[in-house]
Amino acid sequence: MKKAMGLFVVAVLLVTCSVTVVRSGESDHRYKSGDPVPLYANKVGPFRNPSETYCYFDLPFCAPDHVKEKKEALGEILNGDRLVSAPYKLDFAVDKDEEVCKKKLTKEEVAQFRTAVSEDYYFQMYYDDLPIWGFLGKVDKEGKADPSDYKYHLFKHLHFQIFYNKDRVIEINVRTDPYAHVDLTEDKEVYVDFMYTVKWRQTNSPFDKRMDKYTHDEETADDQEETGWKYIHGDVFRFPKYKSFFAAALGSGTQLFTLTIFIFVLALVGVFYPYNRGALFTALVVIYALTSGIAGYTAASFYCQLEGTNWVRNLLLTGSLFCGPLFLTFCFLNTVAIFYSATAALPFGTILVILLIWTLVTSPLLVLGGIAGKNSKAEFQAPVRTTKYPREIPPLPWYRGTLPQ
Repeated sequence: MKKAMGLFVVAVLLVTCSVTVVRSGESDHRYKSGDPVPLYANKVGPFRNPSETYCYFDLPFCAPDHVKEKKEALGEILNGDRLVSAPYKLDFAVDKDEEVCKKKLTKEEVAQFRTAVSEDYYFQMYYDDLPIWGFLGKVDKEGKADPSDYKYHLFKHLHFQIFYNKDRVIEINVRTDPYAHVDLTEDKEVYVDFMYTVKWRQTNSPFDKRMDKYTHDEETADDQEETGWKYIHGDVFRFPKYKSFFAAALGSGTQLFTLTIFIFVLALVGVFYPYNRGALFTALVVIYALTSGIAGYTAASFYCQLEGTNWVRNLLLTGSLFCGPLFLTFCFLNTVAIFYSATAALPFGTILVILLIWTLVTSPLLVLGGIAGKNSKAEFQAPVRTTKYPREIPPLPWYRGTLPQ
């Protein structure tokens, strides 16, 4: 029993240690002027695939003399974090404009950086537990239709802007100098002088509010990096291109769903007992005719919510979306049945009755439902703002594509 309790205590301690909030350093977040502040480089990866990340120094950046790896907890490891000491020195409240190193990139290293730039690689670092991101370079496509004419540039100058309140770091931003870059288009050795600038600014923001900008879920500036839902939320609720067809499909689908529910209810109450032959098909025809008003109301209501104007044409499309293909299929099968003198061929009188039901019941109810839907005054209220222009969908890499059928 004591052994079991001991194992239980050890397990609890391990779990507690694994879920403890891990800091980027052992600091209490209080510094004096000139004190070193922990800065760790974390990872790099393509912006459009956040799950694909690599260690920062997998790319041939300038590395410090002694690369120190930070001990990480279980959660950090599972998240793909691999924190190592960064080559930049951002001492507290000390402005800098320094060179990191001068480096000659070999052809292989140039190819590495060029591939990273072409795939929109970003880097992530942690400064006093505050995350920062930036892009490695840019692709110049302006005026070039052929991808072979693109120019690939690696940023070589980082600007750090840090805000502090008394003896604490409140906020850090990093941006790349778009005019300080090196051309990586050709496979040749390149000399690069990596630079960085540090500017400190005072702020009155309290220390306990400094993480709010990372946990706030509402919309932010357009240039803020976004992934997941934030990356696509502005495109989800955009009106479809073929809104009339979309509304007609909704109306027809709602009618068929209602028809199915009624058939199930009639089956449960015992209408379709074995001796009541043909009751199912009779019920299908009658209930479909009587529920056509639901199709008209649903289609016209959604069509008007999507700011459609030609609601009459939408009703015609709704009425023929299911009945049209069904009628053509029936004509073909009935003709074949007549040719072979099969009993499946419907008599002319039965066909006339079905046409009268469609003309005198289905069509008027469809129109009445459409008028009611048009006058319902319902307005579409998207839960988030919809962007004016659709976001360009980038081509998928080969390993994320679908298999040919």
